[in-house]
Amino acid sequence: MNALTYIFPAAALAFCLLALSDYFPLLRRKPLEIPADSRRWSRFDSLALGLLTAVYAVTAFTGLGNTHGVQSWCRFDERGQYALVELEQETELTALRYFTGLHTGNYYVQVSRDGETFTDVGVLEQHYADLFKWKTVEYDQDETRQVKYIRLIADSELWLGELAVYGAAGRLLGPGELRWPAGCDALFDEQQEIPAEYDYANSSYFDEIYHARTALEHLENVYPYEISHPPLGKLILGAGIALFGMTPFGWRFSGTLIGVLMLPALYFFLKKLFGGKAVPICLTTVFAFDFMHYVQTRIATIDSYAVFFIILMYLSFWLFLRAARERLRDWLPPLALSGVFFGLGAASKWICFYAGAGLAVLWLLDRVWRFQALRRSGEGEELPLETKGEGFLRETLETVLWSVLFFLVVPAVIYYLSYWPYGTASGLQAPGMLFSKEYLDIVLDNQRYMFSYHSGVSSSHPYSSVWWQWVLDIRPILYYLQYPAPNTHVSFGAWVSPLLCWGGLLAMLCVLWQVLRRRDKTAVFILVGYLAQLVPWMFVSRPVFEYHYFPSTVFLLLALGYVFRQMELARPRRLGWLIGFAALSVGLFILFYPALRGLPVSGAFGQHFLKWLPSWPF
Repeated sequence: MNALTYIFPAAALAFCLLALSDYFPLLRRKPLEIPADSRRWSRFDSLALGLLTAVYAVTAFTGLGNTHGVQSWCRFDERGQYALVELEQETELTALRYFTGLHTGNYYVQVSRDGETFTDVGVLEQHYADLFKWKTVEYDQDETRQVKYIRLIADSELWLGELAVYGAAGRLLGPGELRWPAGCDALFDEQQEIPAEYDYANSSYFDEIYHARTALEHLENVYPYEISHPPLGKLILGAGIALFGMTPFGWRFSGTLIGVLMLPALYFFLKKLFGGKAVPICLTTVFAFDFMHYVQTRIATIDSYAVFFIILMYLSFWLFLRAARERLRDWLPPLALSGVFFGLGAASKWICFYAGAGLAVLWLLDRVWRFQALRRSGEGEELPLETKGEGFLRETLETVLWSVLFFLVVPAVIYYLSYWPYGTASGLQAPGMLFSKEYLDIVLDNQRYMFSYHSGVSSSHPYSSVWWQWVLDIRPILYYLQYPAPNTHVSFGAWVSPLLCWGGLLAMLCVLWQVLRRRDKTAVFILVGYLAQLVPWMFVSRPVFEYHYFPSTVFLLLALGYVFRQMELARPRRLGWLIGFAALSVGLFILFYPALRGLPVSGAFGQHFLKWLPSWPF
């Protein structure tokens, strides 16, 4: 690490301290009231949000991955089934390039000059980590010499997408120079898709080998290989594949779209929490161009959907907390929506159960606050105080019953229904299967498997990290790395933008102070949401990664909104720090864009400008 690079993290941390410094004197007094009319939606909000969302959408979908790719599959249905390819004339076999499909196993490669006597020359591997990738096997002349026939023998049920045959001097043989049985047409019908090299634009990377695979399996009614997470996230992911095909763009589309939709949801959240215009605009900008948000929503994994539903469930619950309780129609819809979003999130990834635990804490606190308001009736509390004695108990019972419906029954139904593709792939008939013991057993067995799997993972990973490293932005996870030329690399990884990570942590400490000293309800709401997503990981012993901090970044942003809005209310004309925070966040995104998108950079640029900490892999 170059000594000059230390200047950057020091400057970023100093800027965070300066940007929040105007709030420190405010810690000595009660938080200022937010004007109710500042929370009203305006045409300006629509225009600002529309422009920001459009700019981010263009940024997010640019370079997402190829919109074209291998779509047809040569299906080897059983062990020993083979494809025999005849060359137009004898030639030296120098390499085979192939695009892997569903299922795992190997293709044994044999060559022959007469079609009778075959010699083993190697294996084309299609292991679980190889799926939906272009792979190459090169051959020495001593192994292959002159060949006329190539035979691929599958050792199990396998799908192979495309095969490229390279002859003497590494020349790609065209389809006109090859002959094959009719059943093997899919091996040579998309030769235009053969790339010069493997890269993330034409192949899968990281956990896409699991989630994109499972999404396709659901579409093809194949029982899934990856069953370590609930199904809904992969079903949403599959919508992009259904629209755009089994291409990198297709399997990344849904997550990227969800990343775009997070912006309106977050803007609305900030508007309802803090009001005004500057905080929603600037902090939505910070989130839009946060490193974690950009990278994690562009990879075909399921975390994006979980975070999206966490935003929506907490937004809805905040609307419930602020709603008047005299009329059912005022508070029931947001409570119901919060429960539905919790169900959708839980059926996507279990981290939403952590979020649900946070909502349960807030629900209990709401009851405590309303009981305290009852005892202090007439003292000007925000909450309605008309409910007395029996009325309070009746309201509590009513809230409990509706909460049981929307946070237990409805999520359970959503979760149960999400296993529909498991049932149909097992040969069960819909919709009657939902009421069968076989379907119930599938669901229950998967819960036992998931718990056993996640509690039993012990394998190490070079980019694993622990929770306190996420909080300090110490250990990014590297998703992709190639060296296309000497002293040049292409890479990208996931970690939180330093301003959001460090500035958000400082803001969260301010929020903690307001909870301990003032018991401010907005501060409690933010702190509970943050801790609900972070604390469980403190007790997890299996390898975990920086991207598990993604849900927590939402609450870091809310903490920043809390602090900056108080600063704005105290000094309405002093918005420079907030605007500067957003502008510098965009500037850092531009600086690190090559390491977020996967553009070639020189080793010197990485060492001098991107490697802010020794553990950053740039």
